Order: sequence, then structure tokens, then C-alpha cells
Amino acid sequence: MSRALLWLPLTLFAGLFALVGFGLLKPADRAVHSALTDKPLPDFALPALLPDRPGVARTGYGGGQPRLINVFASWCVPCRAEAPELMKLKVAGVPIDAIAVNDTPEAVRDFLATYGDPYQRIGDDKAMRVQVALGSSGVPETFLIDGKGRIVRQYISNLQPDQMAEIIAAWKAAR
Repeated sequence: MSRALLWLPLTLFAGLFALVGFGLLKPADRAVHSALTDKPLPDFALPALLPDRPGVARTGYGGGQPRLINVFASWCVPCRAEAPELMKLKVAGVPIDAIAVNDTPEAVRDFLATYGDPYQRIGDDKAMRVQVALGSSGVPETFLIDGKGRIVRQYISNLQPDQMAEIIAAWKAAR
């Protein structure tokens, strides 16, 4: 048997070990991305969660004005961390609508009083049907909808301070 053949098992083991090590050091992206990016919003209509503002429906998008849709819940800890960033976007003039997932009017009212209220419209998605239809797998998630009613971008997890300039630029470009 040749010497090279004797080293083959060790070489294969070292290669397998290196492959596993690389996978551990750089794990795969486990986020679930929406398949609707660059596609029109699905047809939906959510009733208003709070009596002082309208609900959210597909018909409210596509009139030339880009908007954000923020999928959130009052019971969501990352949503609390995201609240200051949403307020910064509101101050910058970015219109934001919300889809409240599996929530109650009282809890959302308390959440908004505590963490700020950036929303123009809040839809009540108790059964999480619209959340799933959008391709959202959790809260918070934010979708940028262009002036034609298409989903341009999806921001998974809570928005971060270093994303604000990029989000505002993308919103301006989505007209």
C-alpha cells in the first residue's frame, strides 16, 4: 500500500474537522426572510385596535407615499428597545403604521404611553394571519412599503440606531 493511501483517512478527518469548525465560527443566517420582498403587499384589512386611529388595510398603500409597517406587540421586550428608534423615524417625517400581534387595546395603550407613540394607524392582528401573510416570523419586524404598494425592504428584529440613516434614505428613495 502506498504511503499516500495511509494518510488519506487522516486527511479526510482533518478536512471534516475544518468544515465543522468553520460552520461553528460562522453560523448560517437563521432569520426567516419574507418571500414578498419586491412584491405587492398581500390583500388584507385589519380593524383598528384603538378607537382614536384607523386600522391597517392594503388599500392604504400605493398612493405614491412610502410608509413603514411595524409588526409589534406590547409584550415584546425587543419592541420596547426599538421604540426610541421608531420615534426618531417619526420625527424625521417617516409615516409608520403598526400591526399589533396577539395584543389587547389596554396593553397597547399602556405600551404607547410608556415608550412613545410613532404610529398613525394600528391594526389588530389577534390571529397573526396578516403577520404570517407578510412573511414575518416574529416581533418586531418592520417593512418598508414603496409608493406603489410593494414591499421594498424587511428589517428583522428591533431597529438599531446605526440603521436610522439607511432607513430614512431608503424611505426617501421608495417614492
